[in-house]
Amino acid sequence: MEPKLFTQLIIKFAQIVKNFTLVALLFLLSYLMIMQTYEIGINAIYESKSNHLILTQILNFFLYLSFFTMIVIYLEKREQFSLRHLIYIGITATVRYIIVNRSDAMQNLLLTLVILLLIIGYILLTPSKNEWRSYVKHKRWQYIEQKRTPIQ
Repeated sequence: MEPKLFTQLIIKFAQIVKNFTLVALLFLLSYLMIMQTYEIGINAIYESKSNHLILTQILNFFLYLSFFTMIVIYLEKREQFSLRHLIYIGITATVRYIIVNRSDAMQNLLLTLVILLLIIGYILLTPSKNEWRSYVKHKRWQYIEQKRTPIQ
């Protein structure tokens, strides 16, 4: 067997395993979201004294929802997970953690520094308007060059 063909088979197998794993994770997240919704309802109806617990469960639900959405987007578009999207999830998860666990001030200060570093990383990954303009201009010229017919 050729090395190139063998490599392609391994890559194809790895993609199948990855997609299967993502679908399994999607089902697990669906189950966790349903259970979280059930627990929120039970705690809201029967144990209305524990607002902190309900808030924690709601924030966990939205964390599950963000990962669920990320997997659905991947399965629909077959694109790689964007690093910016993962940084966004990290920022929102850290903010949710600070909201729920607000007792330790020093830990919250360190977590806000983590959020600041994540935001700086997000900004560094986002292209500026000038880069977008030059990219669009470059693509437009490529399109024009392709449409030109040579003079014979």
